[in-house]
Amino acid sequence: TRHQISILLLLFLAVHAKGQETAMVVPQPDSEGERSQFDACFVENQAFQPGEEVIYKLYYNWGLLWLSAGEVVFTVEEAPDRQYYLAAKGKTYPSYEWFFKVRDSYECYVEKESLLPSMSIRNVHEGKYRLYDKLTFDQSNKKVVSLRGNTADDSVRREFELEDCMHDILSIIYYTRNLDFNNFESGEEFPVKIFMDKEVFPLKVRYKGKVANKKIKGLGRFHTMLFSPEVIAGEVFDEDTTMSVWVSDDGNRVPLLIESPVSVGSVKAVLKSYKGLRYDLDAKID
Repeated sequence: TRHQISILLLLFLAVHAKGQETAMVVPQPDSEGERSQFDACFVENQAFQPGEEVIYKLYYNWGLLWLSAGEVVFTVEEAPDRQYYLAAKGKTYPSYEWFFKVRDSYECYVEKESLLPSMSIRNVHEGKYRLYDKLTFDQSNKKVVSLRGNTADDSVRREFELEDCMHDILSIIYYTRNLDFNNFESGEEFPVKIFMDKEVFPLKVRYKGKVANKKIKGLGRFHTMLFSPEVIAGEVFDEDTTMSVWVSDDGNRVPLLIESPVSVGSVKAVLKSYKGLRYDLDAKID
């Protein structure tokens, strides 16, 4: 279905659940005693640099067969006014398009000092489904303007109130790569939030500790950190679904492998290639 392919192409960026979407996002301050050591309004980027490109190969499992469904390419570039330009472009392979064709594009401009988004564009082509959503963030006044429709030409303008220092679906990945989990204990959870699909989504992410000697298909073995983002039960995910994300345990903090069961089968995204990383990939063992 369109929902399952979206999971593949967005990795842990977003998942469709009866019109709702969610993502692994960033910790926000809270009043319930949960871990809130991260500052959502500021981060010093020490994990990535302009010129970085990481490509993921995407698989869908139905029964006993793993199908190579497509790939997604993440890039970072310099942008005017002390910003980074982030992009994620996903597509299905020609061999898969007899079943379903996808051409998805996510773009975002973020401030270098905070990695907070100033503007983002989501352009989704999945089978016959189309979605265009341009978000212009006014972080200081806690507002966002959405131009949303099937295409840019028929988009409708709406304005929404925001909470402090709100991320979008793409900026949050690069923010979380700069968070330090060295003082976290296995099993500890932290709250997360992003603005997406006209809503703020509050979820939790569980840190499950360090996993040494994790094999990544085609690349070798790595020292990793394991996370389990909360998902929304619905058309795609059952109530007890557990998504797993293995991240390189080094300065780059690059996602290496993402796995999740879905309502029919399971999906995974595997790091295929990388270049322009800020540091050597020291987490690689062999």
